[in-house]
Amino acid sequence: MTAAATSNPFDLSGRTALVTGGSRGLGLQMARALGGQGARVILSARKVHELQAATAELSALGIDASWIVADVSREDDITALTAASLQRADGRIDILVNNAGNSWGAAAEDYPTDGWDRVFNLNVRGQFLLTRNLTKQGMIPARYGRVINIASIGGLQGTMPDVMRAIAYNSSKGALINFTRALAAEWAHYGITVNALAPGFFPSTLTNGLIDAVGNARMTANVPMGRLGGDDDLTGPVLMFAAESSRYVTGQVLAVDGGASVV
Repeated sequence: MTAAATSNPFDLSGRTALVTGGSRGLGLQMARALGGQGARVILSARKVHELQAATAELSALGIDASWIVADVSREDDITALTAASLQRADGRIDILVNNAGNSWGAAAEDYPTDGWDRVFNLNVRGQFLLTRNLTKQGMIPARYGRVINIASIGGLQGTMPDVMRAIAYNSSKGALINFTRALAAEWAHYGITVNALAPGFFPSTLTNGLIDAVGNARMTANVPMGRLGGDDDLTGPVLMFAAESSRYVTGQVLAVDGGASVV
């Protein structure tokens, strides 16, 4: 039953979602939100023990959850992930959340080439390959799909150097934003929407070291709401883009940042 047939505009019953980087942090938060609205959830990440723990947590909430190990910076892994997820979902992944990502901190003038390549291989190239594969093999034949790319406010603007120096991260997230817009235009006639979330700073494995080093006060100094992102702050935004009720929304970038990007 689709959202249009129920009183719940976010109902995802009968849908299957693949969430990359879904074993912890923002990925797990979004997987929990999607599963809570009835979607079957497939988590993907690199570490088996983290995937097992995340799947157990979701299953305890009554969510139909499973996992597939994959490194989305590796093309062979992406090919295997595509095949395994489509097989598990009877040939149809309805919702793809491209959440896996990485950063590398260094001053731009000293930024290592291998660091740049590592960030772009995961944050841009890997996202493209997985999205292309799943869309061509599943969403286009079904004439339906929801692609949700996890960008960053770092892709909308520069970052004060006393907070973060990560030219490759900011550049990759900017690329992901226009990747979103270009695909939205190209795939709309297939019934596929492509949107992006641009989170501000949330505590996570990727950011905890930065938050500890810079301090919470500095990290929130330019956030009108005066705090970092919380455990449920991506729930509404990811459900909005995933739901049938947003079928006329595509190519959009929603900043989830407590207002940081507007000041």
